[in-house]
Order: sequence, then structure tokens, then C-alpha cells
Amino acid sequence: MDYKKVNAYIEGLYTKKKQFQKQYLQDTELEEYGQVIDDDVARMLQVLILSARPQRVLEIGTSVGYSTVMMANAIKQYGGKITTIELDEETARQARINFERQGVDELIEIIVGDARTIVAGMRQKFDFIFQDVGEKSLYVKMIDDYLALLNTGGILAAEDVLFPVFDFNDDDSYLKPMQKSLDMFNKKISECSQFESTLLPIGDGLIVAVKKY
Repeated sequence: MDYKKVNAYIEGLYTKKKQFQKQYLQDTELEEYGQVIDDDVARMLQVLILSARPQRVLEIGTSVGYSTVMMANAIKQYGGKITTIELDEETARQARINFERQGVDELIEIIVGDARTIVAGMRQKFDFIFQDVGEKSLYVKMIDDYLALLNTGGILAAEDVLFPVFDFNDDDSYLKPMQKSLDMFNKKISECSQFESTLLPIGDGLIVAVKKY
């Protein structure tokens, strides 16, 4: 199978959604911010949300809010709320502007601060957790927190999990230390008796795990 042709065909089907992402980033005034999810991951998040219909969504790593908005566009079709955590105050400010521009700000609560500290202090349960925090070492460190916060039948989705098999160039050398941590995360999730999971080769790798009944 020619995977380049397959990918080109799939992306050709969703040109309008890719244009939305392009326009979203063009409208973002902040010049420097964390990388946002690829369009295929955004589509998968919307499919997962519309099928599972989570009432409470937790996002770890807001950036400028593209993934948050895509999830909110799905949630608003049936009702629900998103709590999203962003470390950087200036990036969070831009995300708030973007939420208002897209008309989904009333669905989203944004918390600024260190994700591990904030999550450790949470007592509220969630039906869906999406992790795309820039500090990838947090992935494996927070698995127990996610198990505690997820309702039974809840979904954990984590982006960038195929970093362990990427060959990074010198310009991306800062990503290399993250590979070991993400490999540990993938193995722990795949072997965890409390999760049923799969790793999808979309974006930079998306792992989807359901907390078992």
C-alpha cells in the first residue's frame, strides 16, 4: 500500500477543515506558541466526543486553543463543559480571545498554572481527558492522576505518542529526551489492566484508552 497516496486521498476529503485550521492560526495574534494538533487528530477528537458524549472534558495543554475549540464545537451539539490547563499566561490570554472569536467561550474554563499541581488537587470526575502538554515527561507521571479522575467508561486520549520512533534532526534535538518518557507512557498504557487502548498513527501519534468497567 502506498501510504503517501492514502494520506493524500484522505486529506483531500477534508480540505474545508484544513482551511479552518489555517484561518484559525492566521487570526491568532500571538507570534510564538506551542504547536497545535494536526487536522486528522482534531477530526478524531470530534468523532470520539460525539460518540461518547462526555459531559465533562479535561484538556492538559491548551496552547492557543485550537484543539479546545474543535472539541467545544462537538460538545455544543449536545451540551457539556471543557476545563483546559495552560502553563503560560500570555498563551492562555490568546486562547481566551480565540474562544470568544469562535463563540465557544461559555463552554470552556481555562486554568493557568502547572498541570501536575492542578490535576493533583482536582476532586471533580471527568468523562474525557485529552493530553497534549508540551512537557512530555508529564505523560507517564500523570497516569495515576488520570485513572483517579476518569469516570468508569471514560476516555483518555494523548497526542505525540509516536515520538519514540521519530528521527529528529539537529533543530529538533530538544525533543529527543522526550522519546524515552513517551515510550514508557505508551508501554504503561498498553499494559495497564484498567485501560483498553489502541495507538493510532495519525498526527504525531494518538493513543486512545477507555477506563474499563
